[in-house]
Amino acid sequence: MTKNDKEIGFISHLTELRSRLINSFIFLFIFFAICYFFAEYIYGFLVDPYAEAVKDDKFERRLIFTALQETFLTYLKVAFFASFFVTSPFILIQIWKFIAPGLYDDEKSAIMPYLIITPILFFLGGALVYYLVMPLAIKFFLSFESSGVVTSLPIQLEAKVNEYLSLVMKLIFAFGLSFQLPVVLSLLARIGVVDSEFLKTRRKYVVVIIFAAAAILTPPDPITQIGLAIPLLILYELSILSVSIIEKKSKDNAQR
Repeated sequence: MTKNDKEIGFISHLTELRSRLINSFIFLFIFFAICYFFAEYIYGFLVDPYAEAVKDDKFERRLIFTALQETFLTYLKVAFFASFFVTSPFILIQIWKFIAPGLYDDEKSAIMPYLIITPILFFLGGALVYYLVMPLAIKFFLSFESSGVVTSLPIQLEAKVNEYLSLVMKLIFAFGLSFQLPVVLSLLARIGVVDSEFLKTRRKYVVVIIFAAAAILTPPDPITQIGLAIPLLILYELSILSVSIIEKKSKDNAQR
């Protein structure tokens, strides 16, 4: 292959990458517009854990905003969050279509399961936040309210729209990304960076790292920190099992 052919091939790859990125941005923009149209309904869905946690309260609950543009910016943020959540599988497909022509058949069959399981794990992390962690965390924080019997004035939550939704979206992304741990470790095992024995012997260090990461990624309360740390520990053990299976298959293929 001549130098000119290499340059042409490189330019064609860049052109294809650009077209894939443009397709992804167009798809994201279309869904952003759709999600913004339904932003109030998406907002209602995201605020539902808070509404359910306080529905039997003796206080009249509400969400407030203190800046004139706050609600508008919050709806924009909600629309972008929802559109990115919906279009992430399409973006992964575009990435796959870009790299697939340069892979062998066995490499394609090895990577395909990860493209399927990645959005599934992200969705499971977000569902854990929405249905379990957030309701428990909200009740934990509300337990610090005071009716004013002991203190001279009552202490009551007046949650801001932007702060509440930012917290929910931050937790969903944190849990969703953290749930990619088995994918990352399995890929590292396939390229020979780690093995099952390495993961087993470093287990005690990983426990400390996981709890430290949970403390950084979540608010400073035990509910969300433990709610993230325990699933990650379970996923780490599943990763060891997955890596062991990969090693066994590699040995079987080497013996053939």
